[in-house]
Amino acid sequence: MTTAALCPICRKKPVTPEYRPFCSKRCADVDLQRWFTGGYAIPAEPDDGVRDDDED
Repeated sequence: MTTAALCPICRKKPVTPEYRPFCSKRCADVDLQRWFTGGYAIPAEPDDGVRDDDED
């Protein structure tokens, strides 16, 4: 039995080949907007400017 993959944005509708991996243009645009506004930013600690001896 194969189940259709669900849209990663709305998680309600199956993926559409035209907008893969999303179900619609709306969900694709929501994902793009999250990238543009930093919604998918990876948290990091600020660099204190001190280098380790192992970093050459």
